[in-house]
Amino acid sequence: MTLSKGARALTIAFSLMVPLILGAAELKVGDDAPNFSLKATNGKTYTLAHYKGRQAVVLAWYPMANTRGCTIECLSLVKDGHLIRQYDVSYFMASVDPLEDNLDFAKKTKADFPMLSDPTKSVATAYDVLNFLGFAKRWTFYINKDGKISKIDKNIQPKTAAKNIADNLNLLGFKSR
Repeated sequence: MTLSKGARALTIAFSLMVPLILGAAELKVGDDAPNFSLKATNGKTYTLAHYKGRQAVVLAWYPMANTRGCTIECLSLVKDGHLIRQYDVSYFMASVDPLEDNLDFAKKTKADFPMLSDPTKSVATAYDVLNFLGFAKRWTFYINKDGKISKIDKNIQPKTAAKNIADNLNLLGFKSR
């Protein structure tokens, strides 16, 4: 049986959309955080497994480098990052942008923390943060030192992001330095 051009195009389009429609299984509090190994703006590669048993991690996903909301969020972490650094955690912002875009973004905002790049979108898919356009949703994951998800914050306020992260770390009982 031979498919017409239209039927083939429809079949291909549907097969490409199924992963976006179904997505990864939605993560919840108590789940193991999916491992990642991503390049950062400081030239290092960060792997979640490295922190297991050692230190908690905050992973703040953002949609796109050099856009208004993401710039406001990043500047909050630059200005008030000292509030987060009071806790024994490593924190990162992450996006599906190419590393070059994040390098430019980090330079413009004077980011003093690693910004992770996931251009293949494999980690974003594992964390179920991709929206229908293929950008990351603005969600923050709190991962305890056992590698379990302690909280998923889906209601991020870019202007107060750093203070909100510090408040959540306190509420969740994360250890101070």
